Amino acid sequence: MSNLFVRTLRENPADAEVPSHQLLVRAGYIRRAAPGVYTWLPLGLKVVRKVERIVREEMDATGAQEVHFPALLPREPYEATNRWTEYGPNLFRLKDRRDNDYLLAPTHEEMFTLLVKDLYSSYKDLPLMLYQIQTKYRDEARPRAGLIRGREFIMKDAYSFDVADEGLDVQYQCMRDTYEKIFARLGLDYVICSAMSGAMGGSRSEEFLHPTPIGEDTFVRAASGYAANAEAVTTPQAPELDCSDVPAAEVLDTPESTTIDTLVAVANELKPKAEPWGAADTLKNVVLALGHPDGTREVIVVGVPGDRDVDLKRVEAALSPAEVEVATAEDLKKHPELVPGYIGPMAIGPNSPSRVTEDGVISGSVRYLLDPRVARGSAWITGANENAKHVFNLVYGRDFEADGTIEAVEIRAGDPSPDGSGPLELARGIEVGHIFQLGRKYAENLGLTVLDENGKSRVVTMGSYGLGVSRVLAALAEKNHDEFGLVWPINIAPAHVHVLATGKGAEIFDKAEEIAAELTDAGFEVVYDDRVKVSAGVKFKDYELLGIPYGLVVGRGLADGTVEIRNRVTGESIETPVADAVARLSELLRADLAAHGE
Repeated sequence: MSNLFVRTLRENPADAEVPSHQLLVRAGYIRRAAPGVYTWLPLGLKVVRKVERIVREEMDATGAQEVHFPALLPREPYEATNRWTEYGPNLFRLKDRRDNDYLLAPTHEEMFTLLVKDLYSSYKDLPLMLYQIQTKYRDEARPRAGLIRGREFIMKDAYSFDVADEGLDVQYQCMRDTYEKIFARLGLDYVICSAMSGAMGGSRSEEFLHPTPIGEDTFVRAASGYAANAEAVTTPQAPELDCSDVPAAEVLDTPESTTIDTLVAVANELKPKAEPWGAADTLKNVVLALGHPDGTREVIVVGVPGDRDVDLKRVEAALSPAEVEVATAEDLKKHPELVPGYIGPMAIGPNSPSRVTEDGVISGSVRYLLDPRVARGSAWITGANENAKHVFNLVYGRDFEADGTIEAVEIRAGDPSPDGSGPLELARGIEVGHIFQLGRKYAENLGLTVLDENGKSRVVTMGSYGLGVSRVLAALAEKNHDEFGLVWPINIAPAHVHVLATGKGAEIFDKAEEIAAELTDAGFEVVYDDRVKVSAGVKFKDYELLGIPYGLVVGRGLADGTVEIRNRVTGESIETPVADAVARLSELLRADLAAHGE
């Protein structure tokens, strides 16, 4: 410890909000270099290398072969797949001295595809699985939570190549099983959730989420085992209703009713009925702005039942690669037909009459998308597109239409599961892995073909399999800590045992150094706290903060011929004769390592 490049902190960093971020900085595992960018210090690097080792061992066991690409890549391959544009502001772009465009890779589909195209040309070369463990870059708008959402991160990405879809199915299942083995060895709880493919594309996509209250992803699960990221939950289209007895639509004065609550109150005064009007009887029309990758901005309106709120992440997933936000006052100025607080379907979408601008150009109407809970034939109270006016009994399909449907509203606990198995339960998690069946998107765009057994050219089908190594480390820190510090499992800890010399006599330090050397010779990884002018209290606090699973304390008990063995995970402590200490601790360490598959 006197030479170890580490400086522990007693207070949490001001910018650290979650335990993993706080403790990894305080324990000297990482150090902030810039927002979302961290330096790995010696202890942190040891842990991340152990996570990588487990990933490599399981990947290699499948026959996958490791390669390593540069992080600095040319524009052209990403232009060919349109991801130079689709990634939008999340992509780090730069130019060299000759004004050539480059990027810092957020992911490497294009490069893997081109590498295989360069070297392979026959079906006999396939199937193939390649992977790398590499640093990636994404210009996150709001980096947070330390390693959980950063601008630079370590990821394992693998890619499968097959001639037929059946081969892709086999390799996809192999990687799915491999991820389960990796997370089991790491001791990291996970839920496999159906997910959206987003900018990656492909026909099938699943996320591995580690359940934790501080997770950024909301997911749902049901008793049947159904699980999905909230963004991927599908809602059946509400069945059509008979509207033959619904009165004609009627516009009424509704002063000071710009919110759902005030509108409901006014409705119950104007048109009281046996079962009072509620928020679910109103159609709320929310104005959103889409930022498209090419820099254009589009205003749309989403109609949802008034008792539901719009979930921007679900809208963004449905409209990827556009970025979505609530429309600004400036957006609304460009669309005077949108009257804030009183927006209704009759002025937008297919219901909007063509409008001619001052220069004689017919402007396109704002797109109007409905949540699938809005049934054809259903009647609503909604905006009349005039100040202080709403329309009652406006029927979808009779009085207005929409441009389409969209999964827009937040998912609630108790909502029915899409598989019909009962109510949904909501939870939060950290995404630690994501696997995709990419299909032929990248191979077609980049010309990856092979000759089949009949000599015919076949476009290769691909899978993509990502695992966030640095994010896994953060998830492990979130799971394995207590009020005193980190508590690492033995197979990923920076060392197996922490030897502490807690006293002033030379004999204490001599014996501690001797025991540390014997443990090292026995094949164990040891941190030895040999600091002379540091109190026992500080040494114990550092031991607890660093989280090494076993401690051996050489202190006052040495005068009686004993030392203390501590288990950081269980909190147990045992006195043992100094002559038996190495043998006893070695026995405990080997048993613990074996239990973790080491």
